Amino acid sequence: MNETGQIIKQRLREEIRNSGLTTAEIARRVGVSPEMITQYTTTKKLPKPDTFAALCKALDVSADYILGIKDY
Repeated sequence: MNETGQIIKQRLREEIRNSGLTTAEIARRVGVSPEMITQYTTTKKLPKPDTFAALCKALDVSADYILGIKDY
């Protein structure tokens, strides 16, 4: 996995942890299984664009931050 993929995974893990939501709650809001949320943060699998957008919305975080475009 390239550096950008690693940044995405790391930032998703951090934001999920900081959200105060359970993996199950995030998955329900995004429309995927809890296992899929875990895969996005632990395997080479990355979310599809529409799922990524829903994740950012559920976590109340900027896509630019998760993608490593901005550091805030």
